[in-house]
Amino acid sequence: MDKARKGGWWTLLLIAALTLAADQATKYLVVTNLNLYETWSPIPALAGWLDIHYVTNTGAAFGLFQNVGGILALPAVLVSLVILFYYRHIADESWPIRLSLGLVLGGALGNLIDRVRLGHVIDFIDPHIWPVFNLADSAVVCGVAILAFVLLQQEREERRRPHQVAEQTELPKSER
Repeated sequence: MDKARKGGWWTLLLIAALTLAADQATKYLVVTNLNLYETWSPIPALAGWLDIHYVTNTGAAFGLFQNVGGILALPAVLVSLVILFYYRHIADESWPIRLSLGLVLGGALGNLIDRVRLGHVIDFIDPHIWPVFNLADSAVVCGVAILAFVLLQQEREERRRPHQVAEQTELPKSER
């Protein structure tokens, strides 16, 4: 494994570790400072719009599919393994993809730790127009959004290439 590839692994591990640490630290702060179902409005001007509301979630992200948490541990493990397998095939200059996979890995592991340790996930970010969620959920969603954006951009570039090559190889009108 060359030096650039090792650097790529450090990127994944660092982003995943920072995401996981931030997720677990914020959950710890919520659990130690609020009672279950208690709400706190750290920014009074946003009260009722964005609050900290301590709830538990036995389902999927954003409270979907309640009481199936044990089953949801398997996809988290599989996603983590797929990321680790796929990561070695990423070009060294693809830092947005590396960032996105680090966010998804860290988020998946953050919620997996909760499911294994507690039997549920701790959620606390309450925007009131969306189900309550946590930093791990946000990391997964942001990581997938970045990945989708990058892949769509790459696809768009690949579709343009044949047209650009054809335009460059056409004979000038004066030579036809």
